[in-house]
Order: sequence, then structure tokens, then C-alpha cells
Amino acid sequence: MRIAGPLRPVVALAAALVVLGGCETTYGSDTSGTAAEVPADAPADAPADAPAEDPGGARPDTALAALGEVAVRGRAPQTGYDRDLFGAGWVDTDRNGCDTRNDVLARDLTGETFKPGTHDCVVVSGTLADPYSGTTIEFRRGQDTSDDVQIDHVVALSDAWQKGAQGWDDATRTAFANDPANLLAVDGPLNQQKSDGDAATWLPPNRAYRCDYVARQVAVKLHYGLWMTAAERDATARVLADCPDQPLPDGAPAADPPGTGAQDAPDAPVLYADCAAVRAAGAAPIRRGDPGFDPAFDGDGDGVGCES
Repeated sequence: MRIAGPLRPVVALAAALVVLGGCETTYGSDTSGTAAEVPADAPADAPADAPAEDPGGARPDTALAALGEVAVRGRAPQTGYDRDLFGAGWVDTDRNGCDTRNDVLARDLTGETFKPGTHDCVVVSGTLADPYSGTTIEFRRGQDTSDDVQIDHVVALSDAWQKGAQGWDDATRTAFANDPANLLAVDGPLNQQKSDGDAATWLPPNRAYRCDYVARQVAVKLHYGLWMTAAERDATARVLADCPDQPLPDGAPAADPPGTGAQDAPDAPVLYADCAAVRAAGAAPIRRGDPGFDPAFDGDGDGVGCES
């Protein structure tokens, strides 16, 4: 099951080039679950800093121009963060009958094969041209091999929590965590190394992919109204200085930004924690393609869940 869609362009009102100092930033790893950057001493509700004025100009359709529209603030505390606040695992938010992990694997792998009887949902093998390492990885589904390829949130969930997502409702956070525009199939160990780092603390070892990587972070943060710290903005600008014409990535975020009322729209995701919740809502048995269907409900793979 492949994910595709036209880019909804971000219109930048003013471009931003950051004037950089003479020191060079080292990009390290952090596996503690908290980004290595020292938090700025600013409360979560502090007013956003104005984007820096552009001394030289940048094309308005570039990631560099869009960077000037991303608010710059201090990092809010990580207090209260929990992965489950962004939904319980991978959720079928697009209602195609497949969970998001398998959707992304099917999109990013080549030569993929599927588990029989899953309606081409459960990916069991394929080849990944890994963007983070620049190497080729053979994916095989299994207890000891599945983690060789992991699905990375390009803007990490904990990073989003500390830069605006604390104020979202559950539906918006779940949509964000399952938005294909913010997801990539990548080398598992590198995903673990990245942890919840932003551009100030981690960049892909494959330098050829760094422009694409930070451009995607800019697009996601601007779309969802997330902010950057000054260090993150500066690191992003350093990367884009080497590719000033880098466009924003193809593929629009699937959900409208928080604050637009989209979570109240008729097509907001229908989510059930388990079959008990499906039955309580009067939706059992639930079939593939029905709102809220999750492959976890369908133990025998016949397309019908919560049958008994």
C-alpha cells in the first residue's frame, strides 16, 4: 500500500538567513531519551521571537525561505511526555486497512513482499536504500531482524512535545505521529542513535541527504506550528547554506495544523483502544476499511475484527 499525494506548498512571507559565528557545531548522538541541547530558559508560553531579517534574500519556494517563518523559542520542559500521548503505537489513520508502519515500509522499500492473507498490508521483506547511511539494507520481518529497519519520526515526538505539541489534543497528536510526511524507513541503529535529537544535536551521517532531511523538518514544523530553538534554527540554516535552492519535500502533511478546528471535522480519525471499545461503541464486528479498524483487531486476517 503506497502513500502519495501532492505537496500543499508553504508560502513564506519573509526568508531568513542566520548570521553564523566562527565556531563549528559538532553533531553527536544522545540515547538518553532527551535531546542533548541545553534548554533555553524560557517558559512554554513565552512569546515567539521574530524571524531574523534576510540580509540577502532567498527564493520564496525554498526550505531556506520557509525557515524564516518557523518561530524561535526556548525548549519547554519534557515533563509529562509519554509516547502513548501520541496514540497507542501505529494507527490506521488513513483508514486504508493497514497500520502506518506497514504503509511506510511499502512506500520506502523496493521489491517488497507481503504476508499472505493480509491484503498486501503486512510487509515481510524488501530492500531499503537507507537515506541516513547511504547504504542498502535487506529487510526481513522477524523477531531478530525487523528492527534492522525502523520508522523514524523526522521531527521526533519528544522534540515536538517540547516545542508545541503539549497544547494539542489527542487526535492531533495521533495524526502527527502517523503522518507520512514526517516518517521515513531508515537504518535501525541510526534511528536509535538519533533518539529525540533535533538538527542542533543530530544529522544523518550521509551528508548527501542532510539538505533533504532538514528541509523536511522545516516543512513539518511550519505546517504544525511547532517552533525551533535558536541553536536548532542556526544548525538548520548552516545545512541549507550549502543548498540554498533546496525545495520543501513532496508530500503534504496529512493533518491540518492544530488550532484550525480540523480535529472537529467529520473526517477526524476514529480510534479504538481495543475490541472492548469497538463493542462499546456499537461498531463490532468491525471490517477492514471501516473507521477505526486496526489490523490488531483481526487475529485471523480475514478482514473482519472483533467478531466475538
